Amino acid sequence: MEEVYITRVSKFLPNSPVDNESIEKRLGLINGMSSKARRIVLRNNKIENRYYAIDAKGVITHNNAQLAKEAIIALCDADFTLQDIELLSCGTGSPDQLLPSHAAMVHGFLKNKNLEINSVSGACCSGMNALKYAYLSVKSGQVGNAVATGSERISSWMRSAIFEEEVAYLEVLEKQPILAFNKDFLRWMLSDGAGAFLLQNKPFGKLPLKIEWMEGYSYAHQLEPCMYAGGDKDENGFLTPWSEFSPELWAKQSLFAIKQDTRLLGENILKKGVESLKKSLQKHKVAPAKIDFYLPHISSYYFKERLFDEMKKQDVAISWDKWFINLNKVGNIGAASIYVMLEELINSGKLRKGHKILLSVPESARFSYAYAYLTVY
Repeated sequence: MEEVYITRVSKFLPNSPVDNESIEKRLGLINGMSSKARRIVLRNNKIENRYYAIDAKGVITHNNAQLAKEAIIALCDADFTLQDIELLSCGTGSPDQLLPSHAAMVHGFLKNKNLEINSVSGACCSGMNALKYAYLSVKSGQVGNAVATGSERISSWMRSAIFEEEVAYLEVLEKQPILAFNKDFLRWMLSDGAGAFLLQNKPFGKLPLKIEWMEGYSYAHQLEPCMYAGGDKDENGFLTPWSEFSPELWAKQSLFAIKQDTRLLGENILKKGVESLKKSLQKHKVAPAKIDFYLPHISSYYFKERLFDEMKKQDVAISWDKWFINLNKVGNIGAASIYVMLEELINSGKLRKGHKILLSVPESARFSYAYAYLTVY
């Protein structure tokens, strides 16, 4: 088996950063009114800036595949070009269409050469799962290099126009034309962007990171869907897909809007996350004290202290001085968050040879978790 190294990292964040007071200017007001949930959610998540593939005039500037393409281009130069890529593995929770696959669309925009592609769907873990496919492909010797990406273009799912027909329908039913919290909540959480890693079987570059291992866990066998789009849950937690609703209800119920069951989230996301983290570290005999940098993808700073408390409860605490998070500066970019976080750490000047880095990504869609353990080579 080959050794595998992350030899280049890049990111692409579209347009200028959007501060908290400008969100509704970009996404639009629903029913002409400012959201009642906005300030509460923003106060808890402590996100100060995020990025949208929508410019100040409301014009869409990039689709998801184009964001990923830009991140991949940023990996390349005269020494490693688009023509040198042997495998492309792309993960996202917000593909531009049902078919063709996300990776196929990214490859189409690259226009480089014939190569193997892999598309990973899901939510935040899709970026890590795309990385794992690339990692295993290089490790097994199938290819000498691979590019993995995580990207999201979620802003188009959160624009006010998506909810206009539902609000109008509520008025017809003589109900309050106010967007349900499970839909409104995520409008103040999510961001657009993309990140890319180049994986190679040799430690090229100034600061290569050796991938020691990757692990993944799912609790879907125990827990119902928590974050979802393209369907609706009933009172028993059963998720009915959009294809089983009449087309007229697709808009009237905002079926394609992304939704979050915040009650289910709070009850499970940390407990299962720390449980899976502990399994990973015990499996590979890694003591928390040996980790030099801990990069947890969290959706909100609301969870930061609570995550640490749960770590202490399960006897797997990683000290605060090891944590590295950039959520407040870039927002929650889903599948791309861990890529953008590692890119910032690498460019911070803090890393030294021998440092150990733990990447930790939860996914609340149906409670999945992914981990990667890296050594600065």
